Amino acid sequence: MGHTLRQIAEQLSTAKTVKRSESITTREVTDTKPVPKVQLIYAFNGSGKTRLSRDFKEEIAPENQDEDHEIDPRPKILYYNAFTEDLFYWDNDLVEDKKRVLKIQPNAYTEWVLRDQGQDRNAIAHFQRYTNDKLTPRFNEEYTIKDKDGKDVQVPAFSEVTFSYERGNEDISEHVKISKGEESCFIWSIFYSLIEQVVSVLTVAELPERETDKYDLLEYVFIDDPVSSLDENHLIELAVDIAELIKSSIFTDGRELKFVITTHSPFFYNILCNEFGSDDKYSNWKSKNFQKYRLEKQEDESFNLEPQPNDSPFSYHLFLKSELDKACESGKVKKYHFNFLRNVLEKTSTFVGFKRWEVLLPPTDESVPNPYLKRILNISSHSKHAGEEVADLTPDDIRVFRFLVQKLNEMFELKMRNQ
Repeated sequence: MGHTLRQIAEQLSTAKTVKRSESITTREVTDTKPVPKVQLIYAFNGSGKTRLSRDFKEEIAPENQDEDHEIDPRPKILYYNAFTEDLFYWDNDLVEDKKRVLKIQPNAYTEWVLRDQGQDRNAIAHFQRYTNDKLTPRFNEEYTIKDKDGKDVQVPAFSEVTFSYERGNEDISEHVKISKGEESCFIWSIFYSLIEQVVSVLTVAELPERETDKYDLLEYVFIDDPVSSLDENHLIELAVDIAELIKSSIFTDGRELKFVITTHSPFFYNILCNEFGSDDKYSNWKSKNFQKYRLEKQEDESFNLEPQPNDSPFSYHLFLKSELDKACESGKVKKYHFNFLRNVLEKTSTFVGFKRWEVLLPPTDESVPNPYLKRILNISSHSKHAGEEVADLTPDDIRVFRFLVQKLNEMFELKMRNQ
């Protein structure tokens, strides 16, 4: 038998190992370890991820937030899930078909993020970076309208958002309805902007020196599936941004901000596994602070949370290899494909017993490793700015990429067959 989601929430928040028992209402605690800084959970859609986020919130702070996202002045947990997206809905102006507005239901969450914390500008900047720098969101200021009885009604600020395309001059397009993927990006950008501020504030160790005391009690950030409707390029950017932000958050005042991330996307899961699964001397990140799981729903409606081994359960190296071949065949090569290529080379060199992956590169005529090819890989796989990861490459870059993939296939007979 498995466990209830509330029991799994307790396991995540206390790092208790829970034995399987004959009844999902009983449990036996066998071990307790320090809670890791990042806990990443893969689960299929419909497996209870969103419900787990709610139970986890109740486990950490049952009175801090209610179902309408009422936020305590100093919360213990912040979370992003399907309920966050449900706060936003469209008014498509079916009568005049002119002004399409994304409305925000009255709630303490967005009021706190946008009005009190002033994150509207940062949210817009992130949204444009993920989508299109010409696609511009605008939050409303407070204004007055007449109701059906002719009475004045105040529409509060930050309760509506319109979107338009800037044309490079004084002209702007009419209000447009953005796609579902763009909408998800926009809502995520609001939440991500808040987490950026949280991490920035908590890096100040001395409490009196912080710009606000609103985050002093914060213990957890729960991120439930922020990848809905995103294409692969934006998904990669989002994963890299999340990982870099989390790695930059530090231990302060005897406590450490911890993160729980759930996803149904193997691609997103694998990228985060790769980002968190190795030490990083530049951010002082240690892989021991990372734990990954798979959440499984049983036939009896109970659940199991299974720790995953260090190697990805989704054969990450084979996935990357197939992506390299597809990029070569389609000609749609991006900078992140060089990152994929280096990852495959690193895994291959470890498997065959080489100490350095560079020895797998095609040698020069003098039979020494080619420094130009190594330089291309280093430059292309260590971009400092996530936005550069999907930048267009030069024809010479693409030629070098195809050459390297071809040589990798020839050397190890790894050519992927089309099924």
